[in-house]
Amino acid sequence: QVQLEETGGGLVQAGGSLRLSCAASGSRFGIINMAWYRQPPGKQRESVAIITRDGGTDYAPSVKGRFTISRDNAKGTVYLQMNKLKPEDTAVYYCNIIAGDATPYWGKGTLVTVSA
Repeated sequence: QVQLEETGGGLVQAGGSLRLSCAASGSRFGIINMAWYRQPPGKQRESVAIITRDGGTDYAPSVKGRFTISRDNAKGTVYLQMNKLKPEDTAVYYCNIIAGDATPYWGKGTLVTVSA
């Protein structure tokens, strides 16, 4: 059974930084893509950043230049370094992976709150 454990959320002032981590375990087929999504209060879930198995990355325009996604394939872990945080970055952040058999899995989410 695939499990995703997210850590690193919390409260930070605008302009500050946070680092999110997500450790995946139990995938018999390996992991293809790893990604972070977020759901701001009262809004729909949106893509933040994605990283392929080979290290290719893509970012939402709103976070490009401020956020960095990375992964450690040996540990099955994906990270999201968030710098220059803004109040509009406030959201529940979800980890997502695509396993080698193309099945998607989601974490339970971690809350990031950015105060003005």
